[in-house]
Amino acid sequence: MNTENSTALYKSHERIYRYDRKSRVRYWFYGILLGMLVILFLPWTQNIRSRGLVTTLYQDQRPQQVNTIIGGQVVKWYVKEGDVVKAGDTLIQLSEVKVDYLDPQLLNRTMEQVKGKEQSIDFYQDKAQAAEKQIAALNSGLTLKLEQLRNKVVQLQLKVQADSAETIAAQNDLNIGKLQFDRQRALFDSGLVSLTQVEQRNQTYQSALAKKISADNRLANTRQELTITMIEMNAQLQENREKVAKAEGDRFQSLTEIASGQVDVAKLRNLYASYSIRNGMYYILAPQAGQVISARKAGIGEYVKEGEMIVEIVPEKFVYAVEMFVRPLDVPLMAPGQKVRFLFDGFPAIVFSGWPNASYGTFGGIIVAVERNISQEGKFRILIKEDPTDKPWPYQLQVGAGAQGIALLKDVPIWYELWRNINGFPADYYKPQQSSADKANKSSTP
Repeated sequence: MNTENSTALYKSHERIYRYDRKSRVRYWFYGILLGMLVILFLPWTQNIRSRGLVTTLYQDQRPQQVNTIIGGQVVKWYVKEGDVVKAGDTLIQLSEVKVDYLDPQLLNRTMEQVKGKEQSIDFYQDKAQAAEKQIAALNSGLTLKLEQLRNKVVQLQLKVQADSAETIAAQNDLNIGKLQFDRQRALFDSGLVSLTQVEQRNQTYQSALAKKISADNRLANTRQELTITMIEMNAQLQENREKVAKAEGDRFQSLTEIASGQVDVAKLRNLYASYSIRNGMYYILAPQAGQVISARKAGIGEYVKEGEMIVEIVPEKFVYAVEMFVRPLDVPLMAPGQKVRFLFDGFPAIVFSGWPNASYGTFGGIIVAVERNISQEGKFRILIKEDPTDKPWPYQLQVGAGAQGIALLKDVPIWYELWRNINGFPADYYKPQQSSADKANKSSTP
C-alpha cells in the first residue's frame, strides 16, 4: 500500500514540475525574436494624421446667405426653417420704407420726365437745323451781293478808263487853246489882229479849261465811287461774317443744349431702370435649390437693413470635400495629387496606421490645394476631394461633419520609422507620382 502511494506521489510530482523534460522556452524566445526582426523589416507607410471638417469643393455649393439688397419692412414670409426650396422660389416679401420711393406712380412720372427731355432735345435739334439753314442762306446772299459788286467794280474801272481818256483829251484841248490864245494876244500886241479875235481865242481857251476841270471832276468822282464800291464789298464780307458767327453761336448753343439734354435723358433712364429693378427687389427669391435654415427675422412688420441676412440656404447637391488643418512642420510634405485616407465621424472603421490597404472603413481622397496662408490656430488649410478610383464617400455625409485624415507618404521599413520617431525626426520628403492623365493635363495647360 505504501509502495503504491509513493508511486502515485512520484508521478504527481513529475507531472507538476516536469523536471525530466527538456525546456522549449529558448526556442520560443528565438522564434519571437526572429519574428520581431522580420516585422522590423516589413514595409510601413509614413503618414500625417490631422483632424478636418467635411465641406464642398466649389464655393457655390456651400451654405449660402441670402441678403437683402434694399432695406424695407417684412410683409409676408413664404417659407419657414427646414423647408426645401427650388431656385427662383419666393422667400419673403418686403415693402418700401424710404420717402424717395413711396410714390406709387414713380415709374410713370419718371418716364414722363424722360419723354419731356426727349421732346426738348427734338426742339433744339430743329433750332440747330434752322441755324444751319440760316447760315446757308447768308452765304448764298453774300455770294449774290459780291457778284453784283464785282460787276459794278468792273463797270467803274471801265468808266475810270473812259474818264481818264476824256481828261487827257480835255488837257490837250486846253493846251492847244492856251497856245492859240497866247499867239493871238502876241499878234494883238503887234497890231496885226483885232481885239475881237483875241477875245474869241480867249473864249475858246476858257471853254477848254472848263471842259478840263469837268473831266477831272468826273474822273475823281468815278475813282471815289470805285473806292466806295470796294469798301462796300469788304463791308458786306464783314457783315456776313458777323451774321454767320451769330448763327453759328446759336447753332452751337442748340447743340450744347442737345448734349445736355441727352445727358439728362441718360440719367433719367438710369433712374427709371433703377426704380424698375428696385420694384422687383421687394420679393426676395431663392438663388439656388436647397434647404432653408437660420431665418434671422421672425415676424411681420420687422424692418431689415440693406445687405442684412434674411436666411441661409444649404444646397441639395454638392461635391464633397474635406478641409484638413496641418502643422507648419508637415506642410512641406503635402502636395496636390497626394493620397489621403479618411475616417468620418459616425462611420465605424478599423485602422492600421502603417498599412492603409489592410484598414477597413476608410475612404480615399486626393489633395487638391495647399493654402499658403496660415490660419488663426497656427495651421495650414489643405483641401481634399474624393478619390474617383476608390470607393465613393457615404452619401449620408453632412457639411460640417468631422473627419480624421491620414496623409500617406513614403513606404519605409518599420525599424526606420521607430528610429525616426524615437529621435523626433520629421517624415521623409515625398513627392507623389503623377499619373499619365495628370501629366497630359499639365502639359496641355498653357
